[in-house]
Amino acid sequence: MKILHAASELYPLIKTGGLADVLGALPLAQAKQGDDVRVVLPYYRQIREKLPFTAEVARRDTFGGYVVIRYATFQNVGVYLIDAPHLFDRQGNPYHNEFYQDYSDNVIRFGILGWAAAAIATGIDPLWGKADVLHAHDWQAGLAPAYLRTWQRHDIKSVFTIHNIAYQGCFNPRHVHDVWLPEWILRTDGAEFYGQFSFLKAGLYFADHITTVSPTYAKEITSELGAYGMHGLLQTRAAEGRLSGILNGVDESIWNPATDPELFQHYDSKNLYAKSANKKALQEHFGLNTQPENLLTVMVSRLTSQKGADLLVESLHRLLPNQPQLQFALLGSGSPELERSFNELAEYYPQQIGVYIGYNEKLAHQLIGGGDLILIPSRFEPCGLTQLYGLKYGTLPLVRQTGGLADTVIHGETGFVFEHASADNLTQILQAALDVWQQPKTWANLQKNAMQQDFSWYKAAQSYKTCYSQLS
Repeated sequence: MKILHAASELYPLIKTGGLADVLGALPLAQAKQGDDVRVVLPYYRQIREKLPFTAEVARRDTFGGYVVIRYATFQNVGVYLIDAPHLFDRQGNPYHNEFYQDYSDNVIRFGILGWAAAAIATGIDPLWGKADVLHAHDWQAGLAPAYLRTWQRHDIKSVFTIHNIAYQGCFNPRHVHDVWLPEWILRTDGAEFYGQFSFLKAGLYFADHITTVSPTYAKEITSELGAYGMHGLLQTRAAEGRLSGILNGVDESIWNPATDPELFQHYDSKNLYAKSANKKALQEHFGLNTQPENLLTVMVSRLTSQKGADLLVESLHRLLPNQPQLQFALLGSGSPELERSFNELAEYYPQQIGVYIGYNEKLAHQLIGGGDLILIPSRFEPCGLTQLYGLKYGTLPLVRQTGGLADTVIHGETGFVFEHASADNLTQILQAALDVWQQPKTWANLQKNAMQQDFSWYKAAQSYKTCYSQLS
């Protein structure tokens, strides 16, 4: 089967979040199962520096200007690169500039991604021919299924995956002409969304099948509360049997405590004692008290209300004065107010709190390898990868019961789960975790249970293969 993925990120070439991790692992897992898998993404400046040698596939004069489609092989997967320096060779990240302002021409930049994906799927590369399945990810690639539909290419099936429905890619409806799509798609049964032109809704409506990244999230996005206005359409697609949830996986070539080159000492479920060396090194890195009886909780996250970071600030304020054994180490960035709140906590409790504002891939591995408990108190979480990494590393996840967190962590068996998005509920579950921490044998059994869970990309790839085979 020929599969073409379309996305805006792919780890380690370019990453701002979990989408990149998925695209860095799923295509490779599918290729290992015998499929011919390729990925199309923009040729950003960061990728140009990492993949300077490419082959030219095609040149086209498009609505986004002159575009060259290039090709390279990366980690045994073919990668098509949309070479348009005027659109993608920029200083900031893929979506906004250094001042966190969305690029004003994002409608063109990601319109080109959808157009190029559809063009490649329909055979713009004569050496590859046409794809059997075009698999588009998130709003940035949402127009790809729309192009296939308007070009009447029913011979190519399309799948659209929602990684986070909160981001919808909405633009002024006048832009529909700018991206060479017919005006008729701007209707309620189409890409129109409250008077705007939504890339996300285009993907949801025109794809042959919709997937999202966990079974529970697939249910949540059919509710008015969880769908950000898309519940009507998603209820219809679910009733048609065209919506399903497939859990993400863990790339064990990157996330494995027995081989992870970023750890201070390797370990596995049969040698958990070696994990303590990583904890001590992490405590020293953040200037925390190094006594092993302290419970070291960690968080690797964007600092937003979605991630429950504000709930955690309040909960830590309540617990720290009376719980000298409780420690917390943070790696993240986001809301300036939340960044300031965590820094203030670190100043007030220097032996208990360590903060690193920003992102550091090496430190992320060390936090997940050295922590005792990883905190993910999200208000909503489509799937989440961090809790999967925590399970793999025996760093027990403490999560809210939502989305993929609810599907992957079992309270009292592989971690700790709380129900309500409140500081009260979070404080109660943190206290419960502290109580279990006082029972070393119980804690060790939880760790071993966690590390035995199988969330491999092989299983996810098998589920997608089944999904593709049933497309009609």
